[in-house]
Amino acid sequence: MKLLYTLFLSSCFVLLTNCSGSNDNDENCNFLLDVTVNYQIDLNLPQYSQLNFDGNSIYIPGIGNNGVIVASIGGSYMAWDASDPNHARSECSAIVPDGLFGECGCGDGNRYNFITGEPDNNDGLRCALKFYRANLSGNILYISN
Repeated sequence: MKLLYTLFLSSCFVLLTNCSGSNDNDENCNFLLDVTVNYQIDLNLPQYSQLNFDGNSIYIPGIGNNGVIVASIGGSYMAWDASDPNHARSECSAIVPDGLFGECGCGDGNRYNFITGEPDNNDGLRCALKFYRANLSGNILYISN
């Protein structure tokens, strides 16, 4: 009987420690969908000319969750989903780029760094921007996941 009691308590302990809020971060970061991104940018085209200079970024609508932001950083490129990962997708949740930073258009002050993808100004934000690969071949920049 004592063995059954010990096994029961051990099982309860294991269940409680494995279910104790460790998924809070995941639950708060599930606003973005896993959509396929496969996009090419010809850096010779005028609409992408800002990317030829370090410290600039552009917004490309119609791909990803709410568009994609591409930033030019020290001769390389970073690509991020433009949807704010810290709240549900809406018309205003697209991040508006300004150099190497961008802010959500919903007026909540959520601001992100396009070098790291991390929130820039709010320690309470749990989720970073969703990253996409950006590979340069000649003058064509390939963005994919």
